[in-house]
Amino acid sequence: MSVIEELLRGSIDMHVHCGPDPRVERRADALQVARQAQEAGMRAIVLKSHEYPTAPLAYIVSQVIQNITVLGSIALDLEVGGLNPHALEASAKLGAKVAWMPTFTSANAMSKKGLPGEGITILDANGKLLPVVGNILDIIKSYDMILATGHLSSTEVFALVDEAIRRQVSKIIITHPLSESAYLSLEEQRQMAEKGVFIEHCFIITMPLSQRLDPMKLTEAVRAVGAEHCILSTDFGQAHNPAPAEGMRMMIATMLKCELSEKEIELMIKLNPAKLLDLE
Repeated sequence: MSVIEELLRGSIDMHVHCGPDPRVERRADALQVARQAQEAGMRAIVLKSHEYPTAPLAYIVSQVIQNITVLGSIALDLEVGGLNPHALEASAKLGAKVAWMPTFTSANAMSKKGLPGEGITILDANGKLLPVVGNILDIIKSYDMILATGHLSSTEVFALVDEAIRRQVSKIIITHPLSESAYLSLEEQRQMAEKGVFIEHCFIITMPLSQRLDPMKLTEAVRAVGAEHCILSTDFGQAHNPAPAEGMRMMIATMLKCELSEKEIELMIKLNPAKLLDLE
């Protein structure tokens, strides 16, 4: 077995998109994505939708595809009512493991894309966190979920993380901070890591129809904060990109070429995700 295959086996992808999707064409549906991951020997995947909670979908797929853990999540975008504690708690009760703050419909992402409308912000006119954010953080803590920052601005991220830590939320992920929609500088990433937060780097930003980021930039970002503070995921599922399981293989092979060690990669695709998802 090659080094790539050894690393792929038992790996965890915490950022997988699948069909059905009301917005864009997806490469495969949830059942196909899970089957491909299972055939690749992966340990777990987390299904993400920008438009609907995926916990029920993950539950049904898990009844069909064996020997792999399929988990659900919720993104607090407009389609679920935005910053909606009721939708969040319902998903939590159904087993969702990750709660993303607003993504495509965040004010930050919509502004950067030049889209009409105000979008969702977690701050009031004075730059203070909205009261509902406290309710959301308490639910996340109560159900031992993972808080992911979505496509918020750096100002929002810092305010959110500080409050989450104050409320003793123990699992926090900064969502793809090298992405144009959720950018944090390396210094800001270091500051987040020092707070005990995990930094998620998604391979999608290296793709031709994304940012075409040099994969060596991922290595630089990982080394800036340390692999022990990072996770690697694909964010794949788009019709024009490889299937997520193949994307995981590509990511592993590419990052080995980009001078990340086997130990560093294993930390970021196996040990750190397992810790966050309670799969240790």
